[in-house]
This record gives sequence, structure tokens and C-alpha cells, in this order.
Amino acid sequence: MRHRYLLAIPVFNEEAYVRPVLAEARERVADVLVVDDGSTDRTGELLTKAGVAVVRHPENRGYGASLVSAFRHAITHGFDWLITMDCDEQHEPAFIPKFIEAAETGAYDIVSGSRYLDTFNGDDVPPADRRAINVKITRMLNERLGWGLTDAFCGFKAYRVSALSRFNITVPGYAMPLQFWVQAWRAQLRIEEVSVRLIYNDPTRHFGGMLDDPASRYKHYVEVFEHEMCRGWSCQATPNCGASVA
Repeated sequence: MRHRYLLAIPVFNEEAYVRPVLAEARERVADVLVVDDGSTDRTGELLTKAGVAVVRHPENRGYGASLVSAFRHAITHGFDWLITMDCDEQHEPAFIPKFIEAAETGAYDIVSGSRYLDTFNGDDVPPADRRAINVKITRMLNERLGWGLTDAFCGFKAYRVSALSRFNITVPGYAMPLQFWVQAWRAQLRIEEVSVRLIYNDPTRHFGGMLDDPASRYKHYVEVFEHEMCRGWSCQATPNCGASVA
């Protein structure tokens, strides 16, 4: 019997996209959860009519906090797999079956989307700073954790729900993937990447605050990674702990 899948979509002020994305997503997955991270536009109103499960944050808590809410919902409601995707049309619901196919093999705990594993006709060109930071962070993860990732930051993923209890995500914002990858490595989870299209509909979208500065954003990502590598044990006793920001 095939596993039970939950598709979770974190949103913050996505009134322009939420209806078409949900309409297409529900053609692929029966159970859909939207985490409304304190939207102040019409997103919340539109969700009341969408016929999907909704978790609402009373204020904007951040991308990482939204995923924690999705993790908790998937565990509490007894799903086997959680798939996450964004709501800005940069993740295509048409690719969801690729994640399910990989999950159904039983060989992996995390199936992570990659925008750089393969190329597709019509792929967009990402903003230069985003691509450069992704390359540097992905290289750092591979060197320090012994992996062969091609995309450290793609939020299009599938998680085996039984593995989610092994995570303790405390980073609420966009640096959450750095904490996630270290904890997945510590838990010795089995990782597989699947290719997805590279889409940047709105290259002017910003991260907010200091993260809008590429140098500050990169420095923050590395600091989160180093903190997580050293958390709970001595840096001196940990061979992979302690690289500097380059």
C-alpha cells in the first residue's frame, strides 16, 4: 500500500499565487497543508475558501519556523511522508510525482530538489549573488559533511516523517537549511537529490534586513552552520568543526 503524503506550503503575503498553486497542487496530493506565516494581505482570506488544512502564525516568524509547524503537523497527524514546496510558482507541482517516486523506493529519508542537477528548456538565470552563495555553501557542506549535494537551498523536498523527530530546528529564518543539513548528517539520514526546474519569477524579492546584503547573508549562513556543527560538543573534539568564513 502506498504511503500517506502531506504536501505543506509555507506562505507569507502570497495572494497573487496561492489560488493557482493550490489548484494545481491538489491534483497531485490529496492532503495539503498551508502554513500562513502572519500574512497581512488577502492570503488568509483566500485560504478560508481553499478547502485545505491551515496552520496560522499570528505574526511573521520566518521560513524555518513555518517548516517546523509543517513538521509538527505531519507527525501529529500520522503521515508517512511530508513534501514541502514554495507558493511563489518557483516550484512546479508537476514535479511532485518525482519526489513520490523516489520516496516509494524506500531507499531514502530525505529527497531534496536540485535546480542544478540537470538543465531544462526555459530554465531561468538566478541573480548572481544568490547563485554564488549557493555554490559556496553547497561546496562547504560537501567538504565538511562528505556529501555530493548540488543545491543546498532548494525548499522543494520530501521528508520521511519518522525521521523528523530526530530534528531540533531552532533557526526561524532562511538560514534554517544550514541547521537542517548538519542535523541530517548527524542522524546519518539517507539523502537523494531529484532535478527540478530553475525558476526565478521575481528576482527583486528580498530576504529582509541584513540578509539583503549578500556578504552579510553569506556570513550569517556560515555562522549558523558553524554553531550547529559545534552545538552540544567540544569544537576541539570534532574534526569537522571550526572552519572560518572565506
